[in-house]
Amino acid sequence: MATASVSDSREKELWRRLGEANDPELDEPITEMGFVERAEVKGDGSVEVDFRLPTYWCSPNFAFLMLDGVRKALDRLSWSPAYAVKLHDHMFADEVNRGIQAGKAFGDIFAELAADTDLGAVRETFRMKAFKRRQEAVLRGLRQHGLTDPEIVAMDLPAYAVARFKPGEAAKQKPRYRAAVLERFPDRRTDGPVFVTWEGRHIPADALSAYLAELRGVRVNMEFNGALCRGLKQTRYKELDVVDGEPTLVDFIMDRVPARSAPVT
Repeated sequence: MATASVSDSREKELWRRLGEANDPELDEPITEMGFVERAEVKGDGSVEVDFRLPTYWCSPNFAFLMLDGVRKALDRLSWSPAYAVKLHDHMFADEVNRGIQAGKAFGDIFAELAADTDLGAVRETFRMKAFKRRQEAVLRGLRQHGLTDPEIVAMDLPAYAVARFKPGEAAKQKPRYRAAVLERFPDRRTDGPVFVTWEGRHIPADALSAYLAELRGVRVNMEFNGALCRGLKQTRYKELDVVDGEPTLVDFIMDRVPARSAPVT
């Protein structure tokens, strides 16, 4: 019985950690996107993960960043297991899986596949988009909660910590935006404004509406790409759980897309 309890606990921890790895382009957990085909804790405590992407030709840069996220997630597991990660149905799957088997780091494998790409710059671009998407969700949530624009732009970290939202996108993004702010500005003072631009500039209250319009464009693009990825994956693998009425670009523009909820673990 105790062994079963340990196994269940490890299985839940494995999925929780994998849920911390995001699709870098969409800023959504790879587990919610359905990219983790299988994640299993073996009897000896080792871990096996099968990973797949929505199309055969998905950018190797995206594949690298996600697989690197999987590696970091597995390295954070409390029992420090040996693990094996296998990429399926991708144009570079053989090269990637051979490299992993040979003990090469993901960075070394993809350096050979995308030698002319500055992955640091790619990663930074995606971090910027994620920052803006999370920020926009929280800003909209605060407005809906009845705060005025001057109150919002003057909010510091302690005030942000006690802000409350109804269940939905703003509540989901609240801790994620805080994490993005502290990652971007690790030396930020607690009494400094929590809402600044990616470059660290103050947002005047009378400019908040225009700034939100800019952020909205980022969000619409990311959400539409997310719907496209899910649709491609569902079509490719003939998945049976396709939800009727997959949102269209018009739905995103008109804010008619319901928030997605994470799977219960």
